Amino acid sequence: MTKIESGLIRRWLDGWTVARSLPEAEQVEPAGDGLRSKCAQPGREVEVFALRADEDPDSLARLAAAVAAAREITWLTVPTLHPGTVEAVVDAAGLEVLHRSEWFMTTDLTEHPRHEPAAPYEREVRTEGPVTLVSLHAPSGEVAARGSIAVVGDDAIADRIETDAAHRRRGLGRAMMSALAEAAVSQGARTGLLIASEEGQRLYSSLGWHHKADVLIARGPAIPAIG
Repeated sequence: MTKIESGLIRRWLDGWTVARSLPEAEQVEPAGDGLRSKCAQPGREVEVFALRADEDPDSLARLAAAVAAAREITWLTVPTLHPGTVEAVVDAAGLEVLHRSEWFMTTDLTEHPRHEPAAPYEREVRTEGPVTLVSLHAPSGEVAARGSIAVVGDDAIADRIETDAAHRRRGLGRAMMSALAEAAVSQGARTGLLIASEEGQRLYSSLGWHHKADVLIARGPAIPAIG
């Protein structure tokens, strides 16, 4: 395989927008080079996801130029098997590279390892429609770890997996992912999808998640509106 399938990116994005209660992503016109999501976050108003970066460098160049010219603060996220080529294109467009080494990962959730949180931590699971939120609590009641997973069809997209620095190296990340996988499978999901930070890659790999592509994330400068 010399490129990541655009359908896989679309499936992840469908779940990611559900997980974050965002509007459905819109196709970037006219060439359909990517998908555009309104994030409405400080410093991240819009995010554009490249669909055909590896199969068509001109497609990526068009997206990068559009992001560079955007008046809103816009991020460009590019899943790729050729990160060096992608970085050269976004650099040429004048974008600021924020992350070079994130991973697009998948797994068969039905085979996900099971891990319970070690005492004295307690698990809380809440399901709100297609989204399940899991938190692990210390005896004091503080949240030691948290995460969410959104189920869309056969897919489940894990998002915002966090462990507080004071509670790391206690197996909470494994317990968190186990709880999320179990919840997703109970709702009919089979395939897990996520984008992993450098910190999370070792954990997910140890749990059977597979690297499908690197992910490069860049940001364009905000252009002040005229008038």
